Amino acid sequence: MNHTNRLIFLTFLFLQILSFAKAVFAQSLTFYGDIAPIVHKNCTPCHQQGGVAPFSLISYEDVSKRGKFISQVTQSRYMPPWKADHEFRSFLNEKILAQEDINKIKAWVESGMEEGKKRKEKKEEIGTSLPKPDLVLTMTKPYNIPADNSEDFRFFSIPTNLPQDTYISAVEFVSGNKQRVHHSRVMIDSTNKIRGIDGISEADPAVYKFQNVPLADEFMYGWVPGNLPVFFPEGIGKKLPKNADLILNMHYAPSPLKETDQSTVKFYFAKTKVNREVKTFILKEDAISNQPFFLPANAKSTFYMSSGAIDKEMSLISIQPHAHVLGKSFKAFAITPDGDMIPLIKIDNWDFNWQMTYQFKTLTRIPKGSIIMAEGTYDNTAGNPENPNRPPKDVGYGWRTVDEMMNLIIYYVDYQQGDENISMEKK
Repeated sequence: MNHTNRLIFLTFLFLQILSFAKAVFAQSLTFYGDIAPIVHKNCTPCHQQGGVAPFSLISYEDVSKRGKFISQVTQSRYMPPWKADHEFRSFLNEKILAQEDINKIKAWVESGMEEGKKRKEKKEEIGTSLPKPDLVLTMTKPYNIPADNSEDFRFFSIPTNLPQDTYISAVEFVSGNKQRVHHSRVMIDSTNKIRGIDGISEADPAVYKFQNVPLADEFMYGWVPGNLPVFFPEGIGKKLPKNADLILNMHYAPSPLKETDQSTVKFYFAKTKVNREVKTFILKEDAISNQPFFLPANAKSTFYMSSGAIDKEMSLISIQPHAHVLGKSFKAFAITPDGDMIPLIKIDNWDFNWQMTYQFKTLTRIPKGSIIMAEGTYDNTAGNPENPNRPPKDVGYGWRTVDEMMNLIIYYVDYQQGDENISMEKK
C-alpha cells in the first residue's frame, strides 16, 4: 500500500471511529443525567407555570415533546434569549449556553431522547427556587381593558396594610394578562393621599394632582417581558413602609378584543436583619447631554446621558436599561476620578420585547466623584423593521410605543469596605 492509499485508509478509519464514538456518546445521553441540568438552569426560570414563557419545560414529557424545536432554537442561539454582551460585562443571571451543551441537546434529540433514571431535584435545581411569597397584593378588581386598538395607560392603588416597616429580599410582578400587559412600574406611596385611585387614566387631569405627591419609592420595581424577580443579598433589602400603598403604573397594548387584567405583585420578606437599604438611581431623558431628545424621520440618532459627578460611593446591585422599538443599542459605563472605565452593560442588538434587570455577580463599587454615562442609538428609518410608522415620522419623548424613551435604572446601596467581595448568589 503506497503512502497516498495509506493516508486515505487512515483518514477513512478515523472518520469511522469518530462516527462510532459520536453514536455511543449520543446513546449514553439521558434526560435526567445530562439534559435536565442544562434545561433547568437556562430555560425553566421562564418556562414554568406562571412564568413569562408560554409553556413549561420542567418534566421529561415537557421537554421531549418539543425536543426538535428546542434543538433548533438552541443551535441558532435564538434561545435562551440573552441580550447583554458577555465580553463587556458578565452577570449573575445570564443565560448563555456553552457550545458543548448545545451539542448535547442536539445529540440527545437525534438519538431518540432517552429519559434515563429519574431523580428528585431540589427547587433551586429546576429554576423555581423562590419560596412561597410573604405578601401577595393583587389589583382590587379586574380592569376592563379598552377594546379600541389604542394603547392604554392606567394607575391603580393597592393598600399593603402592613402593621410596621418591612424589608423585602425579593419582589416579583405577575401579569394578569400576558398578551395585553405591556409593562408595569411599581411605586410606593406612604402618604395614603393617592389611596383609592382605581384605573385612573394618565390623561385624566386628576393625575397631575397626585403626581405632585412625593413618593416613598418612585421605582420599587419595573416589569417588562423578560424580567424575572429581583433579589437582594442577606442583610440588604428594599423598604416597604408601614401601611403604605402600592401604585401600579400599567401600560396595556392595543387590541380590538374585550379583555380584563388583574395583575399581582409578590413580596418576599427578608429573613435576617436588614441594616442596609436598597436605593434607586435613575438616569432619565433630562440627563441627556445632546438635547433635545428628538428623533427626526428618516434618520439615525445617538444620544448621550451623564449623571454628573456622584457625591458618594455606591455599590451597584443591578442595572436595567429601557428604550422603545426604535432603539438599536445601549451602552453604560462609569468613569472614575482617576480616569478608569468601569463597564456596566452593553447591548448591541436592542430588543424592545425582551428587557430585563441585569444583576451583577458581586456588589460593584463606583467611587465618589465618578460619572455614570450611557449611550443609546436609535433608527427612525424605513430600514428598521421595528419602526411602527410607515413612512417614518418625527418621534419625541413619550410613554406610548410609538414615542421613545431612554432610561437607566440602577439598584444600589451606599458603599461599605469589602462590598466587592459580597456575592449576589442566593443562599
